[in-house]
Amino acid sequence: MSQSEEYLGIDVGGTGVKMGVVHPDTGQINHFQSYDTATWRESHHFLDRFADAIALFLYQHKNIHKVGIGLPGTLTKNRRTLIEITAIPEIDGANIIDMLENRFPDHQFFMENDANAAALGEFYFSPEKSSMPEDFIFITLGTGVGGAAVIDRKIFLGGDGNAMEPGHVPSRNKKVLERNIGKKELLQLATQMRAEYTGKTTLASDGTISTTALVVAAEEGDELALAIWNEVGTMLGEMLVSLIRVLDIKNIFIGGGLSASYDFILPSIEAQLNYWLTPAYLEKLSIKKALLGNDAGLLGAASLCF
Repeated sequence: MSQSEEYLGIDVGGTGVKMGVVHPDTGQINHFQSYDTATWRESHHFLDRFADAIALFLYQHKNIHKVGIGLPGTLTKNRRTLIEITAIPEIDGANIIDMLENRFPDHQFFMENDANAAALGEFYFSPEKSSMPEDFIFITLGTGVGGAAVIDRKIFLGGDGNAMEPGHVPSRNKKVLERNIGKKELLQLATQMRAEYTGKTTLASDGTISTTALVVAAEEGDELALAIWNEVGTMLGEMLVSLIRVLDIKNIFIGGGLSASYDFILPSIEAQLNYWLTPAYLEKLSIKKALLGNDAGLLGAASLCF
């Protein structure tokens, strides 16, 4: 890796596609661009728009020869073909690496699940990377619920390449976890609990509650907002008990767009862990908020290049 070499990191999400030039030593993101996922989907040529945006970056930055991409869903074990991208189902089955290598033969492309990429971003670029453990569970809270496990400094892929999908484990109400606490479902829960609440609250009663409003209300001590986050933390904690027991990993990081709620979900997460886990687990347990926020996915995608 030469001193001047930089990489293009791409974080594909259900809401936006973020791209930026990343310096591998500093983790600094330059020339950041965000594109609206819905607009590309509505064109019915999502992959063409995607490749066109890459083409513009590569034209403008001739020093970039490697591109890393994080996508929300399952990939083939060789990380060349998409299997199921829940947020953008029309690209399921696309041989995306073949497509990009054919269009850009002088460049290398690397692909990973977005939560795995975010975990790598935290591992390589966190402000506290010098103290990052070699084994940790990483949970992303956002549009859905994603997860990754780093074991002996490597992403745990599982048998067929798609281990660690905590958002798709059974949860309450005959639904998987992210259908209970993903962003859309969280707001549905909040609207339902608001309709049933008779106490004093700053949360709107007309179905327009936002995640920002939920965080702000909780910061102000609003009892309803705190009760909503308590429900989210309880369901997340139930899932974490299983992960900790199955993987025997005691370091947990929570990131993603909804991690702003960390302080309000932590008590109910800890209540579940304290109830179900034995002292041998609890004495070594560490739960922390991930520090890179929304940059983790893009930085982690770039880290696939080295």
